[in-house]
Amino acid sequence: MPAAVVEYKGWKEGYRCGYCASERGKVSAGMWAHSMTVQDYQDLIDRGWRRSGKYVYKPIMNQTCCPQYTIRCQALHFQTSKSHKKVLKKMLKFISQGDVVKVASEEEPMDSHIEDAVACDFAYKSESRVSQSELTPLNVDHTERVENEDKDTGEIKEEVNAQQVESGSLQICADKGAPAPGEPSQSAKIVHAPPKPGKGADLSKPPCRKAKDIRKERKLQKLQNQMCTLEGSQHQAGDQVLLLQNSKSKSNQPKTMEDFIFASLPDDARHKLEVRVVRSSPPSSQFKATFQESYQVYKRYQMVIHKDPPDKPTINQFTRFLCDSPLEAENAPNGPECGYGSFHQQYWLDGKIIAVGVIDILPYCVSSVYLYYDPDYSFLSLGVYSALREIAFTRQLHEKAPDLCFYYMGFYIHSCPKMRYKGQYRPSDLLCPETYVWTPIEQCLPLLEHSKYCRFNQDMKAVDEGRIKELGRVKVLHKRTMMPYSVYKKRRKGPSDEASVQQYASLVGQSCSERMLLFRS
Repeated sequence: MPAAVVEYKGWKEGYRCGYCASERGKVSAGMWAHSMTVQDYQDLIDRGWRRSGKYVYKPIMNQTCCPQYTIRCQALHFQTSKSHKKVLKKMLKFISQGDVVKVASEEEPMDSHIEDAVACDFAYKSESRVSQSELTPLNVDHTERVENEDKDTGEIKEEVNAQQVESGSLQICADKGAPAPGEPSQSAKIVHAPPKPGKGADLSKPPCRKAKDIRKERKLQKLQNQMCTLEGSQHQAGDQVLLLQNSKSKSNQPKTMEDFIFASLPDDARHKLEVRVVRSSPPSSQFKATFQESYQVYKRYQMVIHKDPPDKPTINQFTRFLCDSPLEAENAPNGPECGYGSFHQQYWLDGKIIAVGVIDILPYCVSSVYLYYDPDYSFLSLGVYSALREIAFTRQLHEKAPDLCFYYMGFYIHSCPKMRYKGQYRPSDLLCPETYVWTPIEQCLPLLEHSKYCRFNQDMKAVDEGRIKELGRVKVLHKRTMMPYSVYKKRRKGPSDEASVQQYASLVGQSCSERMLLFRS
């Protein structure tokens, strides 16, 4: 697996905030990611980082005007609220009957806020000018000789293996995979016994069957040919059938999210909705074939929803902001069939794209990046609907990749009332900005009512367990050679850059700093 290569750009202070309209209140740190493994990015977002294209940034929480707390939803235990069910019913009715009241929704779509564009604008003003050749490490033998140089001096006693990039570990709660009370195990395969024969006088005749059972059987049959397509080919409906069977196992249980999403449609349904997941980086053939249509939806969205002038939503901006990604595509035996990396989840209605959810599939989560949609379909509350579909998608991926069980919704901003909608997806957790442990949002909200910046971890003795402990072990790429910072520091000519490297390492943490290569010219 190739190592991640990043250029740290330092702090950016005093720029415009897209949430409170402060002209100089925003403070964040950023780095340009030329390449990055999905494990590196998973570990970074678990320390409060987030990407916009290839630019990865982290708000400086105790200084920025609107603190942005990383929020995740526990997808396996997610329960739809009344408002969520209302959106699902509206979509189902529209597809089936085509006669819903076309009133534009005021609900915010997941992460389709101008703040991402602001971060993106800053990113590309400081875009990397380093050539690709400078970013390509020399052979391993040369790197090992450089590392041995440091061993000879005795400054670093542990061996640094340049041939491998260690796979990072993320501390997950022990009960992350445990079912909620009354919820069946996610890994259990539910097999229903055939219905018992009817109690007729003549047992040689076929048993009588209830109309309810016949309807259920028809639903399961129709489900095979419905809704989701992955990279242009039909999803295996096994997981969906399992979810439907599971949800119907107790007739008195309320309907689940999947009951609405994968509901059986009448033969004369007015519309057909199909969801396709296509890899955006590197671009798949399906992604390339739909690029122009997807861009036109984005352009209309930016002009109508965010009031951009016609010349602003350019193809170049669209590509850099929503298509480019530093994440390397990865496939693992115990991972999802589509693999890990960056994708576009396209919503096709009657053969045309009406919405696109930009997502990253990571070792432990599906991370929502952005959403854009055709403004003509605002009445369908596509922001909420797409978030619910992404949660359902997370559950689906979990069946094949057991560690993947969270849905990351970006940042929660309590100081901006209209950005609190993400807290409605429960159960969810916020990331403590000091110790980087997850705290249930119910415990965080009272604290945020008193102060926009809060330490959620109430154990005052607790510290950041992933903090930098040995600066000399930070991995550096200098003159195409990988080396620990302790070696680079001796070779460097000119003023010391130790303060900048210390700042970088403290923000990314010890584990990532020893795996990712920090480019030094």
